[in-house]
Amino acid sequence: MLYHLHELGQAAITPMRLAAEAGHHVLSSPYNPIAYTHAGRAAAAACHVFEHSTRPQGKPAFGLTETVINGESVAIVEEIVTRKTFCQLKRFRREGHHDDPRLLIVAPLSGHYATLLRGTVAAMLPDHDVYITDWRDARAVPLRDGNFDLDDYIDYIIDFLRLLGPGTHVMAVCQPSVPVLAAVALMSAAGDPAAPASMTLMGGPIDSRRNPTTPNKLAMEHSIEWFEHSVITRVPATYPGFMRRVYPGFLQLTGFMTMNLDRHVGAHIQLFNNLIKGDEDGAQAHRAFYEEYRSVMDLSAEYYLQTVTQVFKEHQLPNGTMLSRGRPVEPRAITRTALMTVEGELDDISGIGQTLAAHEICTGLAPAMRLHHMQPSVGHYGVFNG
Repeated sequence: MLYHLHELGQAAITPMRLAAEAGHHVLSSPYNPIAYTHAGRAAAAACHVFEHSTRPQGKPAFGLTETVINGESVAIVEEIVTRKTFCQLKRFRREGHHDDPRLLIVAPLSGHYATLLRGTVAAMLPDHDVYITDWRDARAVPLRDGNFDLDDYIDYIIDFLRLLGPGTHVMAVCQPSVPVLAAVALMSAAGDPAAPASMTLMGGPIDSRRNPTTPNKLAMEHSIEWFEHSVITRVPATYPGFMRRVYPGFLQLTGFMTMNLDRHVGAHIQLFNNLIKGDEDGAQAHRAFYEEYRSVMDLSAEYYLQTVTQVFKEHQLPNGTMLSRGRPVEPRAITRTALMTVEGELDDISGIGQTLAAHEICTGLAPAMRLHHMQPSVGHYGVFNG
């Protein structure tokens, strides 16, 4: 019912959004004398802010067409290496360059699309053969194609690492830090030659008991039944995933926005002022950020609830009790995969110390194979972008 109410609200607001879009065009037209008055610019700006903030956002494109290597521009070609039901592995092939280290970037499956890591990919391209997990919106997956949970997530990572082969490096941004560490631990325990050469964990909840943030406290203060009844709903008939149980993207976005509501309101007021002043560069920067930020996807209910239980309520990985399909996850088995952790001083999603905790449970690594970096004055987004 919750999803249906959201869709009904979107349908109801569409005529107003279209009217605002038309009003903006009329009021800002160079042929309209009102466009040259302060009142006209203010009215046009108000129409634009309303239209843009209510416009539905689809999946963005990476839009990476070139990089610079040794001072020369090199063309980038996006390729789909392999497809799974809930994810495709994407490669950013650099024309004429094939010998650099392979890097698998595991994008977070926590609401936003993998394109949120566009800047991370761009930064790695000059020196690496970059691959990324491009997760699929759960509402686009037909119910007949089965479910997806945290164990499937771990299996996907293992399969991708085996596909890329020995010597690959893996980078996990935020949420995938736990399943990536689990996957590497399982591969190491099995003596899998495709276990990665290095593992970089950035702003991830390895042990969310340390400096708990608002999302961490929410998980601890409510039962798993509360989550199931409050945020899990079924996909309506207008989507291919009809009747699939999901944690909808629009609910996740509401949570993101309310955590820093003052900041988001201020940003939209600034957009309004920039439009009145004619600061198109400032307005465009705002539009680009929020078009990405408001592009969200549904998560499989099984995956979300299992993650809340194992990662944020029972803390199974740091407690040494985590199992994946009956296999014990033993980080101490990691002896040949170098470990780097990265945290942000102002991170309000994964508090300081949560990612650093990986070093304490990966006891089999020599000191020379460990590195930790804490970036001053950056929040969660700044850990991996900017």
